[in-house]
Amino acid sequence: MKPFKIFNGILLMLALLIPFPAYCQLKEMSVPALKTGGAIALWPGNPPGDKGNIGEEKDNTKPTDNKVGGKDVIRIGNVSKPTITIYPAPKNIANGSAVIVCPGGGYSILALDLEGTEVCEWLNSIGVTAILLKYRVPVREGLPRYQPPLQDAQRAMGLVRSNAAKLGINPMHIGIMGFSAGAHLSAALSTNYDKRTYEAVDVADTTSCKPDFVMLVYPAYLTVKEQNDKVAPELTITKNTAPTFLAQTEDDPVRIESSLFYYVALKNAGVPAEMHLYAKGGHGYGLRKSELSITTWPQRAKEWMLSLWKN
Repeated sequence: MKPFKIFNGILLMLALLIPFPAYCQLKEMSVPALKTGGAIALWPGNPPGDKGNIGEEKDNTKPTDNKVGGKDVIRIGNVSKPTITIYPAPKNIANGSAVIVCPGGGYSILALDLEGTEVCEWLNSIGVTAILLKYRVPVREGLPRYQPPLQDAQRAMGLVRSNAAKLGINPMHIGIMGFSAGAHLSAALSTNYDKRTYEAVDVADTTSCKPDFVMLVYPAYLTVKEQNDKVAPELTITKNTAPTFLAQTEDDPVRIESSLFYYVALKNAGVPAEMHLYAKGGHGYGLRKSELSITTWPQRAKEWMLSLWKN
C-alpha cells in the first residue's frame, strides 16, 4: 500500500473518532493543584453553549424549607460554572476506587450537603476517593433538562480517568452515584458514554467517560409513567451498561416503579444489577439517620461495591 493511502486512512480514522478541528486543538492536560474541599473548574471558560446569564449562584434555602434529620439542607441554585471537588480517601484505608457524586434537586437546585459533601465523607470513610460534581442547574431554556448536566458528567469522568495515576486511583474502578435527579444523571452517563455530547476540549475528552459501576438512590425520571413506565428514551440500556445498584422506598412520591422497571430493563439486557426496596422513608433522606430501615442502604451499597472490586 502506498504511503499516502496509509496516511489518508489514519486521518479517516481520526475523523471518525474526533471532529478534526477539535482534534487539532487538543492539548496536554495537567492535573490542577488539588486540595481537600477545593473546587476545580470543569471547563476552560464558559461550558459548551452556555452564556452564563442565569443569575448569581446562591443558596436558595429558606427558613420554611423542610429539614432532613433535624438539619437544614443547602440548596444551591443558578449554577453556570460547574466544578468538581476531589475528596481523597485517607491513605491508610484507600482502596484505589473512586466515585463521582451527583446531588439531586429536580434539575432546579443541588442539595449540596445532603446528597453531596455528606456522601463524599461517607465514601472516604470506606476508603473511596470521592469527586463531588456541581453540575449546571436549573434547566436551560429550549434544552432537555439533562443535556448540560450530561456534558458536565462526561467531562468530569474524562478528567478523573485521564488523571487517575496522579490521583492514586484505578482507572477501571471509577463509578458514579446520584440521588433523585442526580441518579437520573448518573444513569444518563452510564447509557451515553460512547460519544461526547460536545466538541473535545483537550485530551481528557478522548478518554473513556464510561463509569465502571453506577449507584442510583431514590432515582427520578428513569421511566415514563404515561407510557406504562417505559424506560426514558435518553436511557438506552445495552449489555454494556455498567453494573448498577438501586435503592428506593415504596412510599417515595417519585414512584418506586421508576426503579422497578429500570431494574427489569437492566436484567433483560444482561446487566448485573442489585436492587434494595424498603417500605418507608419517602424521598430525599440522603445518609441522615432515622429509625427507619432505609438508613441501612449505605451498608448494602458498600457490600455491593466490595463484591465488584473482588471480581
